[in-house]
Amino acid sequence: MVLSFTFLCLPSGATAQGMPVYDNTNFISLAKQLIESGKQTSNLLKTVEFLKDQKQRIEKVSDVVRQLSAVQDLIANNQKLIAMVQGDLKEVLHSPFIKPNEINRVTRSFNEILERSMESLNYVDRILTSDYLKMTDAERAKLLKDYQQQSDEMVIEVENKTRRYKEIISFRKMQERLNDREGAY
Repeated sequence: MVLSFTFLCLPSGATAQGMPVYDNTNFISLAKQLIESGKQTSNLLKTVEFLKDQKQRIEKVSDVVRQLSAVQDLIANNQKLIAMVQGDLKEVLHSPFIKPNEINRVTRSFNEILERSMESLNYVDRILTSDYLKMTDAERAKLLKDYQQQSDEMVIEVENKTRRYKEIISFRKMQERLNDREGAY
């Protein structure tokens, strides 16, 4: 009778509010998922750290490879310089169109280039064989690249000097032919 009286006292639009019900199995499952997610995040962080270490190692190897490449290029340029100077200087000096007072000047100009080249190689040797100025591999690779560029410029300088001397010789040959032709008339 009390129960029916309660239903009668309630307004017609009222609904009964109940206590929330928790499903313990879902709560436990959610907790397990959060724990597993934490483990995966931890593993991902370890993977990121490992990948960073590997990237640094690859960069170091890359720097060493660049250094080796620059050193190989320097050596090749110096060999090329020496061969060019030996062949071209010999050709220029043996020309009858080079005057005796020019021989020392020509020889000196080529020797200066070779001396700069040898100084560069000695400096590079010091850089590579000692921990010169506590340089990093990247700084050392940049410095070697700069010396390689200087070496390339020296090769170009020898080529230009050789070309210029050969043009002088060619001009003097042509001048001699013209002078000899004038005398034949």
